[in-house]
Parts: sequence; C-alpha cells; structure tokens
Amino acid sequence: MTINVYTEQTPNPATMKFMVNKLLINGSEDFATKESAEHSPFAKELFKFNFVSGVFFASNFVTITKTDDAEWADIEAILKEFVKGAVESELKIKEAAAEETPTFEGTETEIKIQQILHDYVRPAVEQDGGAITYKSFDEGVVTVELRGSCSGCPSSTITLKSGIQNLLQRMVPEVTEVVSEAL
Repeated sequence: MTINVYTEQTPNPATMKFMVNKLLINGSEDFATKESAEHSPFAKELFKFNFVSGVFFASNFVTITKTDDAEWADIEAILKEFVKGAVESELKIKEAAAEETPTFEGTETEIKIQQILHDYVRPAVEQDGGAITYKSFDEGVVTVELRGSCSGCPSSTITLKSGIQNLLQRMVPEVTEVVSEAL
C-alpha cells in the first residue's frame, strides 16, 4: 500500500494536521512534551526535530505543534516526508498498545453526556486536529479537556460555548454550562 500524506491547516496557527490514508490508532494519544513521549517511538522521533513542541495522534492523522520561531513554509515538507516514512515503516505510536473501546461510567446523565461527546463532538473536534475528553459533571457543569490543536486554540472557547454547550443543553436538559479544564 502506498502511503499518501497531505496536510490541513487547523484553526490553531501553531498546529498542522498531517493526514494519512491509513488508520494509525483507535482513539487518540497526546504528547504535549518531549518527556511524555517516552513510550511512543513515533512521537519520540518527531520530538528530535527542534521545531516540534507537541504531537497528537487520532484515527488517520497526526497533529504537530511547532515552536514559535519555526515557519510552516520551512518545515512542512520535512515533516510530511518524515510522517510518510514513519507510517511506511510502521513505527509504533505506543509501545505494547492495548487499544481500548470506550466505556462510560457514572450516573445515567453522565453516561448520556459521555456518549454524546463521543458520538457527535469527538468526530468534529478530530476534524480540526484535536480531541475532547470528558472529565466530570457536577451541579449542571460539564468539564472537558481539549487536546491536540484545540489546546490553546483561539477559537476553542467559541467551539466550547457555541457548539458543545448548546448541543449538550439541547440533548441533556440537566446541563447548564460546559467548561474546559486548563492543561
């Protein structure tokens, strides 16, 4: 199988989404620091580039965050070539990867919230190179964590309030607000 890599800009100017024509991972893995990539051969190799400051994997893409002093025009082709080679040589995203199917826990309301986030919100957030994780539901307030290109993205607050909050309030009347846990 020939591996094709193409890039997509994300709403966050510091991140670029590198799409491949192959499933890389079920779920997602976020490596916000070089140290966190210890058990990911793929991410560890990416962090060897001094202009890489974050790596995030989901389904068929890797979102790479660059340092402020790097320009996409200078590094995009290098990273594209690297991602292609890494996928072709089947470089592992996670050592001894035990891929898990999501299990939702909590009250009936909490399970409903998690299911909505998983089925409706996650695919849309992944489209922009990010990920969303449910954290808690307390007295009407849903707390989520945004990662990948969503972390630090200027439009993530709008996404959170206009998109996710409105959807959850429509589908789960107990929800009064959605907030993002700071990373």
